[in-house]
Amino acid sequence: MEQEIWDTLHRHLNSIFSGDVKAYEETTGDDLSLFEWWVAPHRQDGLDFHRFMIEHRWAGEGDYRYDLLEPRLQLYDDTAIVSYTFMLSRARPEGGVEHRLHNESRVLIKRDGQWQIVHVHKSPAWPAPFAPQ
Repeated sequence: MEQEIWDTLHRHLNSIFSGDVKAYEETTGDDLSLFEWWVAPHRQDGLDFHRFMIEHRWAGEGDYRYDLLEPRLQLYDDTAIVSYTFMLSRARPEGGVEHRLHNESRVLIKRDGQWQIVHVHKSPAWPAPFAPQ
């Protein structure tokens, strides 16, 4: 069961960066709620926001990889919480590589035999309020 959760999470994350709206919709509940501190200081509900972002390739084109630093899975029957520091590495068009990090928690539930992300919470990976290091 743990491997199913991690597989769903990786399929979900890859769908965001590869522009795969179908995989995003299959791995995400319609009742999604999320906090993305750099987008808005308020909760966002539903799939429309991310569907729009994915369709318009907000993450850009090109070569990328992500790593989940210190991943943790907490499993409670048909509910799972995954938390980690998300590190995105992206090749720059002019050469070199850039890295971005933030902390992330995602809640998944099992519906009709499939795991889906239903809540996401992201926070800065540096001391608050906004002091990047």
